[in-house]
Amino acid sequence: MRGWLKATIGVVVLSGVLVGADRIAVGVAEDEAADQILKSGRMSRKPDVSIEGFPFLTQVVSRKLDEVRISSDGLTVGEGKDEVALHAFRATLSGVEVSGNMSSATVDRGSGSGLITYADLSRLLPPASELVPNVGRLSLGGATRLSLSYGGPGKIRASLGPFPVGDAAVHSKDNTVTVDGFRLSAMASLLAGVSDQPLDPISFTLSELPAGLNLSSVTPQEDGLQLGFDGEDVKLIG
Repeated sequence: MRGWLKATIGVVVLSGVLVGADRIAVGVAEDEAADQILKSGRMSRKPDVSIEGFPFLTQVVSRKLDEVRISSDGLTVGEGKDEVALHAFRATLSGVEVSGNMSSATVDRGSGSGLITYADLSRLLPPASELVPNVGRLSLGGATRLSLSYGGPGKIRASLGPFPVGDAAVHSKDNTVTVDGFRLSAMASLLAGVSDQPLDPISFTLSELPAGLNLSSVTPQEDGLQLGFDGEDVKLIG
């Protein structure tokens, strides 16, 4: 009986040691992965990295991680020099194959999300002078860009200074976002010397998306434009 008890205690202690070693190793690997992702240029700031699955050390031996989750706030995306903040970025990466020294990593599948506020989104749209004919005739109270807000499911609402511009649908293709359907109010059209003026569709392309993922969806919400991301065979590091 005493021998059985000693053996049991020994197994428990050994298991605790192994679990502790596994958790230490995963913590070191998560920090190294975050550094490498930043160095690779796949993200504009160091992310938080969480390597899922247990035990971690057996995944290291196979050099393929079951699932990695990354997150960050205040990343930047944009079109050329017009960069804006991407808030609350979260991504889940499945089947992450890594090199022995973590100098390269590829992802079988990945998906994620992030948010651009409406104030920042307006900075990606052209200025009013490019959108509205004879805009100089309008008294805009200093406004030079559309002011945006939530317009209901699938839509954003805009105004140009004191003049409403209505709601527009938002959709995406590849990494390009298109806003279509804005129309000057009757008063603004009259003052600008145009008749019931619809605005041309507005498009912009987001570059340097995080973690090497692509834009898959855009969804207007109360607090901003929610972006969805996905990708297959993604180069995460290297």
